Amino acid sequence: MEKTGKKITARRVLLVVLCAVLALVLIAAGVVFAVFGNELMTIASFKQIRTRDDAHLDGSVYVMEVKGDYYMDDFVAQGGVSSDTELIAFITNHVTKGLLDMNITDPTIGCSSFTATSADGDALFGRNYDFDKTNTCIVLTNPGNGKHASVSTADLQFIGIDPEGDVGGLMDKVTCLAATFTPLDGVNDAGVACGIYMTYQGGETTVATDQQTDKPDFTSTTLLRLILDNAGSVEEAVEIAQSYDMHDSAKTSYHYMVADATGRSAVLEWVGATDATDNDGSKRELRVTYNDDDAHIGEVEAAADWQVVTNFVLQPGYYDDSPAGEKKGEDRYVRLYEELNARGGVVADENEAMELLAIVGRRTWKNDDNNGCTVHSVVYNLTDCTATWVPNEHFDEEPFVFELK
Repeated sequence: MEKTGKKITARRVLLVVLCAVLALVLIAAGVVFAVFGNELMTIASFKQIRTRDDAHLDGSVYVMEVKGDYYMDDFVAQGGVSSDTELIAFITNHVTKGLLDMNITDPTIGCSSFTATSADGDALFGRNYDFDKTNTCIVLTNPGNGKHASVSTADLQFIGIDPEGDVGGLMDKVTCLAATFTPLDGVNDAGVACGIYMTYQGGETTVATDQQTDKPDFTSTTLLRLILDNAGSVEEAVEIAQSYDMHDSAKTSYHYMVADATGRSAVLEWVGATDATDNDGSKRELRVTYNDDDAHIGEVEAAADWQVVTNFVLQPGYYDDSPAGEKKGEDRYVRLYEELNARGGVVADENEAMELLAIVGRRTWKNDDNNGCTVHSVVYNLTDCTATWVPNEHFDEEPFVFELK
């Protein structure tokens, strides 16, 4: 009987130890999930939807559904950021909790966008993103707390993912969490779309906009994120832009197009003097050109209700003192206006809008810059809040379609 009693006691001790260990594991797991829960669920959603094709300059395409609010309230509360270094620090401290260092690269991009109306009366926003072969992530967000859900596109090369290889293990996926803060274009569930385009300001050397007033700060892609999260109209998007100092990302200069479901659109530009002398980024001021108030830009623009943007500053006189040929993408700009004028600004649907993007894609348009391919083309329907998305000029294939409503 004594031996049996000892066996029972030993089993009880072992059971107690196992229960204690299990409790510690559960507590540890609970702590980890409490700290990293949204990030872990976001990483779990990350998946590849198109494989790379190096012969066609195709990078891989991924989709990521972001869980939680990704700390944008904290971002705004701290006054934003005034440099890529500060943005990296914010992402590292808040998103990756100090576990991963990141970097943002220096891009040279050439892009085209336009607004139009479909035959059914829907407001459309088309965009080509021209660059080198790279991996792309389509980012879905729904932060709640009165903010808008959105779908946007990010170039993973900008946050340090090797364009010559696929997103690999866990650390690569953790890095991709930063894509939430680096959108290049997108649309939200209020029907507001926005895109970013390089302007090559500053003469021979591109000079970034770097305003220095007492306003809070943002960088190029974080402005786009703020607009997608908070703007319910073009006017609200402009108010957001006017409320911050602009500090262009990656040592380059940009302008934006923003549009909404009413058909209203605007081009946002930060300019100083002329292209030949606009080399002090701190002296630039925001100028907004609306689609229904752009007679000062030109006769074609004055006569049209739609807008086009490529890679040069629209403001009159800006290039008067510049060498010939400094208006990057002017040929694409003119061609898109010709196509839209021929249609009266109306296209049948997203497919015909995509046909216009195909006309000025890298494979069909003369390559007057360093960009090797059109990484993606997208048509945002601002009325239905959808995105029709095509990778690297595969216009003859079924597009990816994302719906917000």
